[in-house]
Amino acid sequence: MNDILLLKGNFDQRENKSNFGPAKLSAHKLITVSHLESLISDLQRLINFWDGNNLIQNTLVSVHYNKVVAKSNRISRLLKSDSTPNETIVGAKFEVENNKHKHVITHYVPLSALKKSIRDLQNTIEILSDYFNNEIDSVTFNEKSNLSSIDFLKFSSGNYTFPKTAFERVIVDVSYVDKFDLNETDEVLTKDSIVTLYDTNTNIHELLRKIGISVTPNQTLDNTTVLLDETYLKILLDRAPYLVSMATEDLSQLDTFDFEMPIDQDGRLSIPDPTNEPTVGVIDTQFYDDVYFSKWVQSESLIDPNITLTTADYKHGTNVTSIVVDGPALNPNLDDGLGRFKVKHYGVSLANGFSSFTIIREIKNIILENPDIHVWNLSLGSNKEINDNFISAEAAELDKIQFENDVIFVIAGTNKIDDFEEQKIGAPADSLNAIVVNSVNHEENPASYTRKGIVLSFFAKPDVSYYGGDKDEYMNVIDPFGPGRVVGTSFAAPWISRKVAYLIEVLGLSKEVAKALIIDSAIGWEKGVDNSSISLKGYGVVPQKIDEITQSKEDEIKFLVTGVSEKYDTYNYNFPIPMENGKYPYIAKATLVYFPKTSRNQGVDYTNTELDITFGRIKDDGKIVDIKNNIQTSEGSYVLEEDARSLFRKWDNVKHIGEVYKPRLRPRQAYQNPNWGMSIKTKERLSNSDGEGIRFGVVVTLREINGKNRIDDFVQQASLRGWLVNRLQVENQVNVYNQMSKDIEFD
Repeated sequence: MNDILLLKGNFDQRENKSNFGPAKLSAHKLITVSHLESLISDLQRLINFWDGNNLIQNTLVSVHYNKVVAKSNRISRLLKSDSTPNETIVGAKFEVENNKHKHVITHYVPLSALKKSIRDLQNTIEILSDYFNNEIDSVTFNEKSNLSSIDFLKFSSGNYTFPKTAFERVIVDVSYVDKFDLNETDEVLTKDSIVTLYDTNTNIHELLRKIGISVTPNQTLDNTTVLLDETYLKILLDRAPYLVSMATEDLSQLDTFDFEMPIDQDGRLSIPDPTNEPTVGVIDTQFYDDVYFSKWVQSESLIDPNITLTTADYKHGTNVTSIVVDGPALNPNLDDGLGRFKVKHYGVSLANGFSSFTIIREIKNIILENPDIHVWNLSLGSNKEINDNFISAEAAELDKIQFENDVIFVIAGTNKIDDFEEQKIGAPADSLNAIVVNSVNHEENPASYTRKGIVLSFFAKPDVSYYGGDKDEYMNVIDPFGPGRVVGTSFAAPWISRKVAYLIEVLGLSKEVAKALIIDSAIGWEKGVDNSSISLKGYGVVPQKIDEITQSKEDEIKFLVTGVSEKYDTYNYNFPIPMENGKYPYIAKATLVYFPKTSRNQGVDYTNTELDITFGRIKDDGKIVDIKNNIQTSEGSYVLEEDARSLFRKWDNVKHIGEVYKPRLRPRQAYQNPNWGMSIKTKERLSNSDGEGIRFGVVVTLREINGKNRIDDFVQQASLRGWLVNRLQVENQVNVYNQMSKDIEFD
C-alpha cells in the first residue's frame, strides 16, 4: 500500500476578466406582441391586488420561467428598481410541466417597479409593431444593425429612459418568462407548524400582529421563521397566504421501526477505562447511564425534568452511542480498525417523536458549548418526506452551523416502514453540508428500508452508504437492559462518524478533506459514480477498514490539496505527473468538497456559492484538458443550466470528476508543458461575495494503467517544483496525537 500524500503549496488567484457582450436571443426564439400583452395583463392584475395593501411596504411578484434558468438568464430589466432584480429575490421553487422542471422565482419589489415594467413592455410592443411586424426572431434580433434605425430617444421622458440596451434586455427577459403571478403556498397543514414568511424587511412580530397573530420571541427562529399553532396557522393561511414562503409540521415521529430483537445473554460485557481517545458528539434520544461503557459517555438530558421518561426513551440513543463507543467489540465482523471513542451525548428527544423547532434551538447551543468537538452524529430522523422545493428548517440550521463553525454532522438517511412503497428521505437528511448515510446489506445492495434522495430535485443525497443491517443481518447494540439487535440507517451513520472523527481528530485533516476522503473512498474505478443508484446509495459504499481510506494501492498516487477561494479563479498549474516515454500512463479522478453559505429563503436555489473544478493536462495554449471534459467556463462554450447541473453537479457542494478503468487503455499524449493543472472557479448566486474566503479540499487519485508504482517519482518531482510533500503515515500521526494528549491504542 502507498501512503496518501499531503501537498502544501500556493494557489494563485485571479479575477474574472470576461464580459458578456451584447444581449442575444437564444436560437429559434420568437418574441411576439401577444406574449408581451399577456405579461402586461399579468402585471396589471398584480398592481390591482397590491394597490392599497398595507400589510407590507412593497409587493411580492413571482416570475414563472419556461425552463431552469441560469443566473445570467434571469430577468435583468423587468422588475428593476433601485436594486437589481437579482438582489430582490426572496424565494425560488420548481414547477413541473410535462416532466420538465421550470423555475418560479419570487421578488420583493416596490409597486413602481411593476408600473415601470409595464411601460417597458408597452414601448417594446410599439417598437415591434412599427419596425418588425409585431414579432422578432433570434436571427433578426442578434443582427444589431436591424436596430440602428430606431429612434429610442422618443421613449424617454423625465427620469424614465428607454435606450436601445433597455429594449434589448426586455426582449431577452421575456424570452425566458411564461408569466407573472402571485405565489401562494399549496401546503395543507392542520397542526403546529414551522412557517417561513417571505423576507419583506418587516419585523415579523409587527407583521403578524397586523394579521391578528401574537407570538413570543421564543416562537421565532429569526425574522422570517415562526412556530404557529393550529389556530394561528389557519388565520395566516386565510388572511395572507401569499406571505408564506414555506411551512412544515413541527412534531415529527421518529423513523425507527420494530426490526429490533432482544438477545438473551448472561453477564455483562467489560471495557477498560477511557484515556485520551477522541470524542464524538451524539444528539439523540436519552442515554441510559447504567451500561457497561458508561464511563466512556458524558450525557446530558435536555428534556423537561417534569416529563416522566420510560425505558423506550433511552433505547435509540443508547443503541447509537454503543456503536460509536464500542462498535467493533459488539460486531467483530464490522471491525473498522479504529478501537473505541468517547462520546458527549445530548438527549433531546423522546421515543414518540420530537419538536423540530425545539431541537433547532437546542443544537445551536450544544455546538457553541462544545467547541472542542468537531464531529456530531445525528441519527434522529423524521418519518415525513422532505419537500421538493425547500430545505427543511432543521437541515438549514445544521448547514448554517457547519458553515459558521468547524464542525461536521453525520446524519442517518432515515428509514421507510413499508418495503414496497418508495419514500423520500426525511429531515434532517436533506442537510447539504453534512455527510448523509444510507444503509446497505452485506451484499452492498440498498437495504429493504432505504429511502431515496435526491434533494431539491438535484442535490446528491445521501452522500454515501454503509452497513446498517437488514432482515436476517441484524447489528448488535446495547439496550438499556442488555444487548439488543437492530437494523436501520441510524446504526449505519455511527460507523461513518467514527471514521470521520479519526480523520479529523487523530490524523489532523480538515473537515473538507475528511468528507472528500470518505466520499472518494466509496467511488470505484470500474463504474465511477453510478447515477442509476445515487439516490439510494449516494456515491457508493464506504470501505470497512480505515486502511482502505487512509492509504492507496501500489499502482495509485493519491494526494490531498486544500486551498481558499479569494477570487474567481483559484489555480495551480504545477502538478508534476511522472511520464513514461513522453506520455502519461494514468487515468485520474478528483473529489472536491466545500461548505458553502446557504439561504433557505432562496428555495431550490439554496447554495449561495458554486465552486467548479477542472483538472488535467495543460495544452500548448495554456488551457486545462479536463478529465471530465468540463467546458462550462470555456470561451465560446455554452451549457444549458439543466445539463450543467446533471453533468457537472453545478451548485452542488460535492464535485466528483473521474475516468473509468477499461481494459487496453493507452497512455495519454503530453504537451509542451509537462505539468497538470487544477482550477477552482467561484461563482456567486447572490451579490454578497459569500464565496470569498471559502475553504475547499480536493482528493486526487492517479491510477497507473500498467500497474507500476510511481509514487516516489511523483514525490521527488513535486518537491523540486516547490511543493511541501508530507506522507500521511498513520502510525506517525497516531504517535503525534498520543503525545499531544495521552496514550491511545488503535487496533
